[in-house]
Amino acid sequence: MRKPLRIAITTGDPDGIGTEITAKALAKLKPGPGITYYLWRSPLCPKRHLHQIDRVFKRITVNTWPEALQVKVRNSRELVDISSNLPAALWVEATARASHFGHLDAMVTAPISKTAIKAAGLDDMGHTGILSRVCKSKELFMGFIGEHFNVLLATGHLSIDEVSRAVTTARLEKAILAADQLRSVLDKKQARRPLALLGLNPHSGEAGMIGHSEQKIHAKALEFAAEKKITIEGPLVPDAAFSPKNWKRYSVFVANYHDQGLIPFKMIHGQESGIHVTMGLPFVRTSVDHGTAKDIFGKDKADPRSMIQALEWAIRLGRASADLTLATGDRR
Repeated sequence: MRKPLRIAITTGDPDGIGTEITAKALAKLKPGPGITYYLWRSPLCPKRHLHQIDRVFKRITVNTWPEALQVKVRNSRELVDISSNLPAALWVEATARASHFGHLDAMVTAPISKTAIKAAGLDDMGHTGILSRVCKSKELFMGFIGEHFNVLLATGHLSIDEVSRAVTTARLEKAILAADQLRSVLDKKQARRPLALLGLNPHSGEAGMIGHSEQKIHAKALEFAAEKKITIEGPLVPDAAFSPKNWKRYSVFVANYHDQGLIPFKMIHGQESGIHVTMGLPFVRTSVDHGTAKDIFGKDKADPRSMIQALEWAIRLGRASADLTLATGDRR
């Protein structure tokens, strides 16, 4: 018999919009057959957010993750509510460990600020840093799935003067493999399209006149892709790559650094749609693609569409992963 899909949600900074978008998303999605939700939130969470959840779920409230593990959930309408005084960054750390040990099938994260992570006593840079440390892996990549196009970042949260040193052939090769994996979870029509590798320099180096990365580093990464029989084109000129004519031409755009991929992604998809998937983890992690929006905290103005999509993708990917586990007999 298939076990229930276990999905944990971390609601992020208590003074951000995390609990609002989570409450709205859960109210929209309602209990799903064979799904158990674990919800991390602050005891100071606005009561109206909890009331919104209570309209569709029966919350079973505990204070710690060990207590949450002991709860015997009887049906999909029951939701394990973890009212925790721990800093929100430590919710992420505990959830990542639980996922790594196979106690969860997927985790979904609401936004958390970098300053809150530091204030919690962690040296990690963002969610991805926490996940990388917990899983002891440096080969994690941020992928973004949107209505119009999809992006994978070859490097993470780096200052701009660090980017050129970080964009190596080895890193691009691993990014291409991760992008190919991301392509495999898309719908069949998108999955048939080639990947697109962006150049690092303006005009993709203009044949070596504005840098040599494209000729020395990107060219070797493209040769690697050809050897692996991964369909890919590039290096594309970065300032023209995301023109609408290319949205349906490519499955995933592989960007060299954070803003190269996320400025166009967020400009087109806004703060309301599009989700983040962390590639390279031994478990499923999805997230909203926007920030904490503390300026609208408590104003009931937050749009939950990105959280709805993050939960839907967590369910989709979690079930696909569970099916693979059943087929192979491997322990997650």
